[in-house]
Amino acid sequence: MSSNSGGLDHATLQQAADWFARLSAEPNALQLHEDWRQWHAHSELNRMAWSYVARVGQRFAPLQEDIARANQTLETLRHSQRSRRQVLRGLSIFMGGALLGWGSWQQRWLPGNWTADFRTSTTPLGEQRLADGTRLWLNSGTALDVNFSADQRELKLYSGEILVSTGNDPRPFVVDTPQGRLRPIGTRFSVREHDGRTLLNVYEGSVQVSCGDTHQTLIVPAGQGVNFDRHSLSATQRAQPGREAWMKGVLMANDMRLGDFIDELASYRHGHLGIDPQVANLRVMGIFPLEDTDQVLAMLEQVLPVRIERRFAWWVTVVAR
Repeated sequence: MSSNSGGLDHATLQQAADWFARLSAEPNALQLHEDWRQWHAHSELNRMAWSYVARVGQRFAPLQEDIARANQTLETLRHSQRSRRQVLRGLSIFMGGALLGWGSWQQRWLPGNWTADFRTSTTPLGEQRLADGTRLWLNSGTALDVNFSADQRELKLYSGEILVSTGNDPRPFVVDTPQGRLRPIGTRFSVREHDGRTLLNVYEGSVQVSCGDTHQTLIVPAGQGVNFDRHSLSATQRAQPGREAWMKGVLMANDMRLGDFIDELASYRHGHLGIDPQVANLRVMGIFPLEDTDQVLAMLEQVLPVRIERRFAWWVTVVAR
């Protein structure tokens, strides 16, 4: 499921989406409303799922009248004589134009500090040159402050992911995340803050990691990576090349769980992108273009036993075929 669904289970979210669709189609059906109230009152989980679906639906209310167009385009995608890329481009233009205004909304309300110096929504930010010559890239859903003083160069990562190639400057360079502090030594590395943990991958040089609460410390060399929280560090592992692939506009999957792949892809889309647990453990291999996530979903339909189910343009689920 999309990362902002609060960990709600797939089945309950789908029930809530079904109720939202039925109530939207028949707003004056009294018995339907009574049935919904009984479902809503049945459990706190139902109420939480409904709140999430309604919240997303309200943000994308202008799209309600376009459901039929979206479904028609999808049918064209499956059956048309035209090229798949041509059809997908049409779908992308339709959805992108309708959702454009919500990019700025998401940027204003990113987790962490919404007044951060750099913020991204669903689109990564290309190379930025800092005053010391450091090169910086920001992935989707990222909030970052840059604080340079006479004594230190500091990046403060609130959420999301950055790729850094440090400049040649005598002042110490540090990256602070909610989980701890990183001190690179003449290096190129990526840092991802996700689900209460920080993932570090070092591609050149080395980086010293220090946990925020315990101050447990480790020096991670080039070609290695580590995952940590405020208390402890995981064992080092091979650096993940995919964690810098997004800078080139692609999502790299090397025998990746489909559930993890969809969670990653969701950060490059507006609205909800979920997955049925029945297919979450399928494996994905390949390099996928981030400029058109609908094309990526269509590619998954071609190579895996899945289909893409769209209740609304903003509510998409990967299910078993």
